[in-house]
Amino acid sequence: QVQLVESGGGLVQAEGSLRLSCTTSRTVFVINTVTWYRQAPGKQRELVADMSGDANTKYADSVKGRFTISRDNAKKSAYLQMNELKPEDTAVYYCNANIWTPDHGSKDYWGQGTQVTVSS
Repeated sequence: QVQLVESGGGLVQAEGSLRLSCTTSRTVFVINTVTWYRQAPGKQRELVADMSGDANTKYADSVKGRFTISRDNAKKSAYLQMNELKPEDTAVYYCNANIWTPDHGSKDYWGQGTQVTVSS
């Protein structure tokens, strides 16, 4: 069973930076789309950034110019570089990846989430 493990969250002051990582727990064959979501208390989960298998990206308007999604296919990992953080970026951040394996074909997997807290 494929598992995604996020890391890199924490407490940071406004205007600071954090880099989130999302790694797989085992060797996987093909990672298609990778998406970062976040969910703030009392709010719905929202898409933050997305990268397709051919490296096309899209971002939520609220993070454009501040966040950058990237991936390292050799390391089977994805990243979210977050700069100029704002208190409204405070949320639990989740990694989602569509991964192909011989056992299950293409399937979506979720990480457990990592807390990002931005203080003013």
